[in-house]
Amino acid sequence: MQEIPLSQILFVSTFLFFIGMYGLLTRRNLITMLMSIELMLNSVNINFVAFNKYLFPDNLDGLFFTLFIITIAAAEAAVAIAIIINLYRSHNSIDVDDANEMKY
Repeated sequence: MQEIPLSQILFVSTFLFFIGMYGLLTRRNLITMLMSIELMLNSVNINFVAFNKYLFPDNLDGLFFTLFIITIAAAEAAVAIAIIINLYRSHNSIDVDDANEMKY
């Protein structure tokens, strides 16, 4: 089986990161922004696994960092979805511009 070069893996990871950054900066929907953050975190996970495989194949440090990031991303998604649900209940919208106009 042919091995994929590190440069191609890093290209895919960089591409995913910039797609996530573009989505985060241009979208106003909170769920789309949350998905963009998840894309950025997954691109970092790809980097950790790739560098672990090519630079330190005997160590598992990159894989442990990846598991830690996946755990943090799951907790972040749960909290963010709870906030989005509360925002939708109070404003009937999940638009970021509506969140700026919140009245207590």
